[in-house]
Amino acid sequence: MNVNPQICPHHHGARAVPATLAWRAALAVAVLGLAACASPTHRAPVEDRTSVGQPRSPLPAPGAAPASAAGASTSTAAETAPPRLPAGAENAGKPGYYTVKPGDTLIRVGLENGQNWRDIARWNGLTQPNVIEVGQVLRVVPPQADANGVVARPVAPSGRVESRPLDSAAPRPETPSAGASTPAASAPTATPPVARDGDDDLNWLWPAAGPVLTGFDEVKSKGLAIGGKAGDPVLAAADGRVVYAGAGLRGYGNLVIVKHNATYLTAYAHNQTLLVKEDQAVRRGQKIAEMGSSDAERVQLHFEIRRQGKPVDPARLLPSR
Repeated sequence: MNVNPQICPHHHGARAVPATLAWRAALAVAVLGLAACASPTHRAPVEDRTSVGQPRSPLPAPGAAPASAAGASTSTAAETAPPRLPAGAENAGKPGYYTVKPGDTLIRVGLENGQNWRDIARWNGLTQPNVIEVGQVLRVVPPQADANGVVARPVAPSGRVESRPLDSAAPRPETPSAGASTPAASAPTATPPVARDGDDDLNWLWPAAGPVLTGFDEVKSKGLAIGGKAGDPVLAAADGRVVYAGAGLRGYGNLVIVKHNATYLTAYAHNQTLLVKEDQAVRRGQKIAEMGSSDAERVQLHFEIRRQGKPVDPARLLPSR
């Protein structure tokens, strides 16, 4: 094989290298150089525009607050937002309104305020009467009542007003003689009965014939405990309308509540049997239940009289035995 010897110009006398070998050597060097450039350990330098260890945040839009400031403002707004107020809270403390306490039910609210629980539900637009929350403020007087909770009622004649017909048979003197005096009416005037303290024209009756076991206590009993045997009759103490009949009020057992007028209602508790239903009209002395011991330690009738929802001593209103 014929080759052209090449001598390195800087090393005279050196051994000649064939041209083909020199070309291959140059090609190998070029390939190694390219491989070195492509190696992961020899990356092209890039401009680092971030802080060490921290990713760079995108630039905010014109007029927008920085992200950190926006997050802080959102958190602050959440912390300073006022809590949700219960329904009707703006009426708290006003006459004619009641603030629900722990343990209250609409039946108890009605008893405490002398109202039919169904009326309270209607006045407040309650679609679910069994769901009320602590702190909720309920209207407990009719919408037509004044600010003091007094309902305007039409004046009706009562049994105490004396009614006498005109005496058309008695001749009227045409010309009374001089000096003659007009004779006084000989018919005696009926004397109205003496009103008892706060009876509000109601003719009260004892609801049971048994002895009084426990007297009135405004804090503890709120009524009278009247003894008897299971099945003894329980009578309506006055004319009225049943506003509740059931066992939905803890501590009262089988309970009947009768509303007599805008002022008074009565409660009959611990019965074994209820003989009336809600919205039923009852008469004074009507048997409305049978005495029992439901939710009580012994057979008894727990009897309450409430004046505008406040318990009063029944012994002050019931007739003497």
